[in-house]
Amino acid sequence: MKGMKLSALLLSATMIFSGCNMSNLGKGGLIGSTSGGALGALVGALIAKDGNKGKGAAIGAAVGVAVGTTAGTLIGHKMDKAKAAAEAAKAQAEILTAADGTQYVKATFSSGILFQTGKYELSATATNDINTFVTNLKAEDNTFNLAVAGYTDNVPFKGYTAEQSKKKNEELSLKRAQAVEKQLLASGYDKNYIIHVVGAGEANPVADNSTAEGQEQNRRVEVYILPSKEMIEAANAAAEKK
Repeated sequence: MKGMKLSALLLSATMIFSGCNMSNLGKGGLIGSTSGGALGALVGALIAKDGNKGKGAAIGAAVGVAVGTTAGTLIGHKMDKAKAAAEAAKAQAEILTAADGTQYVKATFSSGILFQTGKYELSATATNDINTFVTNLKAEDNTFNLAVAGYTDNVPFKGYTAEQSKKKNEELSLKRAQAVEKQLLASGYDKNYIIHVVGAGEANPVADNSTAEGQEQNRRVEVYILPSKEMIEAANAAAEKK
């Protein structure tokens, strides 16, 4: 049933994302104003679909605000700064671009830095890194939308069946995502702009789970940094003055 619901949501969100690692400076975009569901629901579909390159639902459709080339360049510049803020916090970050021109950042935080194996408590280092991330992000703009997704490897829990282990990994990944959310808030980020938190468990591995190195890469937390409606409207207003 969950798979059917997700498939229906993804089907209704027809815009497909593609990766782009180049700088957004000087690059415009068009964020669509077509009808869509709640932004949080669409981001949830995006995360569920996204194992590597941001494939999933259109973000711009949900906020319902179109932006032309000049405003798109301004938003792209902010996404460059958001990427830098994540990298300064020891995250791997990449800029992704939707087919409708929506630009956003996916920052991947490794569980090797954030968590001990099987745990969801943040280390002191992780806490400091998230503080740095929030400080740097807010210095650029405090209206970025954030979505948080937690993942695990597929190593089974001792004494549990594969299906039971999968469920426990989903629960563990959600607790890790929630731990990051809690620290984002403690670091001063506005809760109104943390729009979605999800635990995806073993889904969407980014590396080979048959090796210890691959398992470590799959135990991760991803933070999506997205343009909010307020950000788009501000970019439109600034573009009109030029």
